[in-house]
Amino acid sequence: MTYIDIHLVPVPRANKRAYEDMAALVAKVLKEYGALRVLDSWLDESGPDAATYHGESANPESQEYGSFMASAGANPDEMVAMCLIEWPARAIRDMGMKSLTSDPRVQFEGQEPVFDGKRLIAAGFKPILVGGGQA
Repeated sequence: MTYIDIHLVPVPRANKRAYEDMAALVAKVLKEYGALRVLDSWLDESGPDAATYHGESANPESQEYGSFMASAGANPDEMVAMCLIEWPARAIRDMGMKSLTSDPRVQFEGQEPVFDGKRLIAAGFKPILVGGGQA
């Protein structure tokens, strides 16, 4: 069964290009270690309102909705990045992430941090639906 890693992180707007470059490198390495797909994206700050995800009868007041900006703890000088990594199985994910975190290509010591790693929100997920059918 596939396994999904998701992380959400605030990134200083000034570091947008640096994050994109880092994400491209990390995605390449993750795929070498077994990831099926890596999807990195920026929050569309002008995107759809949360109300568009509910039917009219189930819509609470707009101020009652949470936001990705707030969830990520982002301030106005930051953007929110979300990454989804799809793995063929949890065991492959565990081996792949162990390999990734020790791979010299993604060791960034001595470089200016692209984002504050302590503010990264991350978790693993077990799919329940894939392509409209049960996982």
